[in-house]
Amino acid sequence: MKITEREEQIIRIKSQSQYREMNETLEKVLQAEATRVTKMTVEAALIEEVKAHREKNPGGCARRSGYYQRSLDSQYGRIEKLNVPKLRQGNGEREWLILTRYERFLGNLLDYCLGLYVMGLSLRDLQEALYGLLGNVLSASAVNRITLKAKKQMNEHRYAAIEDTAPILIVDGVWVSIQYASEEWWEDKAGHCRKLRQAQDSVILVAMAVWPDGTQQILHYEVASQESQEHWESFFENLVKRGFNSEQVKLVVSDGTTGLPPVLAKHLPRAQHQRCITHKVRAMLRHLDYKNLPTHDEEGHKLSKQEAKKQRFEQIQTDAYDIYKAADWLQAVDTLKGFFDRWYSLEPKALKTFLYDIDLTFNFYDFEPSLHSLIRTSNALERFFREFRNKADEIGAFPNQDSCLTLFFLILQRDQAKHDRLKTHGE
Repeated sequence: MKITEREEQIIRIKSQSQYREMNETLEKVLQAEATRVTKMTVEAALIEEVKAHREKNPGGCARRSGYYQRSLDSQYGRIEKLNVPKLRQGNGEREWLILTRYERFLGNLLDYCLGLYVMGLSLRDLQEALYGLLGNVLSASAVNRITLKAKKQMNEHRYAAIEDTAPILIVDGVWVSIQYASEEWWEDKAGHCRKLRQAQDSVILVAMAVWPDGTQQILHYEVASQESQEHWESFFENLVKRGFNSEQVKLVVSDGTTGLPPVLAKHLPRAQHQRCITHKVRAMLRHLDYKNLPTHDEEGHKLSKQEAKKQRFEQIQTDAYDIYKAADWLQAVDTLKGFFDRWYSLEPKALKTFLYDIDLTFNFYDFEPSLHSLIRTSNALERFFREFRNKADEIGAFPNQDSCLTLFFLILQRDQAKHDRLKTHGE
């Protein structure tokens, strides 16, 4: 299929989609956010070009004289009131390098710069990459100040005051590889001595808020060396500093990390702890012994050992999840008893693992049935982690924590736009 034919097909399917209004709303949200960030980046780049021009042409004619405003067309739409710095003299004769290029490559350049930055390129590499688009080499300090804009926006988001506390939190961590400077040194080809950087496994601790209407929002995230009690302690302390009201939290959903329960008891004393049922079932399945396997299926057909193991795995997994499909807590407990009677004699080791702290997997029943599928697991957060990992795996080891958190922030912005789309459509 040709590109033009594929494009026509996509447009036709989109126009016939029952989610057309949602698609249009998402496009508007993304367009507005892209235009805002682009305007900020262009204005920063223009200031840097004027500074470079003044350094090359000292004197009265190169003195700054405020700004003038103009509009700028881009692939995201028209940017109104773009602040363009001007000089005291010679503005008409002076040719803009960045602005001319931005008129042609505006959106692509922004995406290109952010992509290069989060991919971990050095400032020198970024200078060379920008030269291909701008036709001019920006100074290292200029490139650094522009990339700091993205980090500044990310940090403002991470430390913004929390004005509304949701009654439910889902917390978990996603592991990444980040380079840190060691105490060892090495000599490059130019004879310069540099500190050796080594990649280390780190974890981004994350808290997602869930409101009674099912709305979700990632509240806080920070890098830690491990999911220990000490790091979870620091995590919740930072959350409270931002205005989070721990007294209003009624439920915290998490996997089985051992460092979390004592921290919850201290910082969220009114909250129940819901163990993720998906992690609970998976932990049980890892302890299957596959003893006394059947030799034939229910229809009398002979089973190989591999087929019998697969059948055992699928049957016990299905029965375990059926426990939590019960309408209420009492029915769930009755289903659990039947599950125990059927499987304990065949898989005692796995059942003991499953029954440990089993009461913590039923706390979601104290909330509205409409929320059960969302709050009995940490899947809502895991889905976001999968999207983040897809990008992080392409990078490998991040050059620093800021690069890692900036990528996390950029993906978060897109994810929040999706939720805004659904919320707007519902209203």
